[in-house]
This record gives sequence, structure tokens and C-alpha cells, in this order.
Amino acid sequence: MFVPFALGYLLSYLYRVVNAVIAPDLSAEIGLTAADLGLLTSAYFLSFALFQLPLGILLDRFGPRRTEAGLLLFASLGAWMFATADDLLGLTAGRALIGLGVSGCLMAAFKAYVQWFPLGRLPLVNGLQMAAGGVGALTATAPVEAALQLTDWRGLFLALAVSTMLVALLIYTSVPDRESPQLRSGMADQFRGVAQVFGDRFFWSLAPWTVMSQATFLAIQGLWAGPWLRDVAGLDRATTAGHLAWIAAAMIAGFIVMGALTERLSRLGVQPVRVAATGMAVFMVLLGILIMGLIPSVLTVWLLFGFFGTTGILPYAILSQGFPSALAGRAITSLNLLVFLAAFASQWAIGALIDLWPRTAAGSFDPAGYRWAFTMMLGLQVAGMLWYLFSDWRE
Repeated sequence: MFVPFALGYLLSYLYRVVNAVIAPDLSAEIGLTAADLGLLTSAYFLSFALFQLPLGILLDRFGPRRTEAGLLLFASLGAWMFATADDLLGLTAGRALIGLGVSGCLMAAFKAYVQWFPLGRLPLVNGLQMAAGGVGALTATAPVEAALQLTDWRGLFLALAVSTMLVALLIYTSVPDRESPQLRSGMADQFRGVAQVFGDRFFWSLAPWTVMSQATFLAIQGLWAGPWLRDVAGLDRATTAGHLAWIAAAMIAGFIVMGALTERLSRLGVQPVRVAATGMAVFMVLLGILIMGLIPSVLTVWLLFGFFGTTGILPYAILSQGFPSALAGRAITSLNLLVFLAAFASQWAIGALIDLWPRTAAGSFDPAGYRWAFTMMLGLQVAGMLWYLFSDWRE
């Protein structure tokens, strides 16, 4: 059961971050500005987010196997559309369809794990699932750069379309099912469950900080880390791809280590929410270091950024355990809705802010644009942290 879901999430993350490597090719061939690039890439997040509430209902009603296998067929079609597009509109439409198609890759796995694994093992199992996504992010860096020596970005996406269809078939034929009581309930009951989640006090104590932490990480790691390394750190294309690969490797380590650490500390009486809060605070400090330019080693700071950026995923396991099993799918997809709407807005807004400064003589984006854009994201995280610390909704 684990391997098919892991492969699905690997593809999901590969799609999510591959534009960080192919951005120069897209900009050169299609003629994209920073705002265009941000909008195109973030279309994945928008369609991903808008499908989260229907996804939660589908997961609770029909189960993770059928839901994810069906959705991945849309991702395969989106990859084909992206590969054959010749303008911004076509690329954006393909990218949005990919986002819709992979919108269930993580949540379907989390739902299945809630059904099949003991609750005490969920932080570790979820961490391993996230590590599979990290492998996808790693694949989208230096390996993609190497693949571009053999084909172009269009050939790459055609190969991804075929791979996605094969993973959909694997999930449908190999993952076990467990009948859900939601099959016997009506759609009105399903939507009442969504309303119950959004009316929960504990949900809203965690959501704002989690949302802004994850949105920042997704927006930067999924696109703007690559241009930052090129324009601010002054690295060439090959070195940038290598650094992105190391960041992805640090992310894999973060998912595994933080999941295992959370499980171990919970046995010693340390609440998982405290581990998550500490990690998200460290992540904010690292973003502040990038903003202020206090960087003794570019790679070291970005490695830590990749590692601690993963801690924003821990609240998913916390929330899935805080609701009845029948509501688990809708609880985590409700949080995911907010995360990916914020990621869409953040990735686009970062590009729009960067475009406020003219390009340098060499054609690069001005470092000042990155500094102000990252400051905006840090400020939003500070607001989320203060809400969590001073909210009387915490339990």
C-alpha cells in the first residue's frame, strides 16, 4: 500500500518544483516576465486548492484508491497539454490541470494511513510519505537538468504524462480498500462534516501559522529558490541545479527526522504541536537570515531552510488525530485548501513584487525585489505565530 502512494506523491512534488529548473527555458522560449512565471507556476496551487473540499468528500465517501487513481489521469492529460502548449494560456491551463490531478496524492495517502496504521505511528508514516515527495523534489533538480541535455522541456513533460498514467494504474490495481460508512450518507451530511471542521476551535488555533509557514516554503522552494540562487547568490545554472538538489535532500531528511522525532518525543510526554511550533519558528529565523544577507554559507542556510521547512506538515497528523476517523479526510483537506490558496497567492505575489524593480543589465531580477518579497512572507508568518501564541482557542 505504501509504495503506490509514495510514487504518486513523488510525481506530485516533481511537478510542483520542476519549474524552478526549467524557468530559464520557459522564459526564453515563451517570453515570460517574473509575474508571468509566478502566475504560471502557481496555477498548480490554485486548482490544487480549489479541489480540496470536494477531495475530502470523495476520500471519505469513495476511499483513497479510486479517488487518487482517477485524479492522476487528469494530471497525465495536463502534462501532455503543457508539453504541447505554445503560449502562456496553454501552459497555464496544462499546469492547472496537473494541479487538479495531483491534488489527492498526499491527502489520499494520509486518509489510507489513518485507516490502516495505528495512530501512534502516523507521524513517522506521514513523514516517510513526505520523504517520497522529497525524492520527487530531488528528481526535479539535477536529474531534470541532466535530462534536458537529452531532450527539451516538452519531451520531459511527455515522459511525465506516460509515467503518471502508469502510477494511476498501479494504485488502482494494488491498493486495498476499506469500506467507508460515508457511502451510506448523503451529500448534505458530507458538507455538514466540512462545516464542522471549519467551525472547530482547535482547527483555527493551528491553521493560520501552519498555512503561512507551508505557503512560504512551497512558494519559495517550488520556484523562487532557483532564481534567487542565480540572481542574488550569482550561481551558474549547473551549480544552481546542484544546490536545489541538496535542498531537496535536506527536505527528505527533514520529513523523516521530524516525523521520527515527533513520535519519540510524544512517548516522553512532549506534545507534537510543540515540536511543530518550534520547527516553524526556526524556519522563520532562517528566512530572516536570507533577507538580511547574513549568510556565511549559501548552501548551509538553504539546507537548513529545506530541513525546517518540513515542520509545517506536522499539524496535518495532529489534526487527523483530533477528529473522528470519518472526518479525517475533510479535516486535512480543509487545511490543505487554505495552504494551497495561500501558496498560489504567495508565489504569484512574490513574482509581482520582484517585477517592481527593473532587471539588471545582465537580464537578471533585482536582488532588492527578492528581499522585499521574502520580507512580506516573513511578516505573514509572524502574524500567524502571534495568533497561535495568544489565541484562547488552543486546547
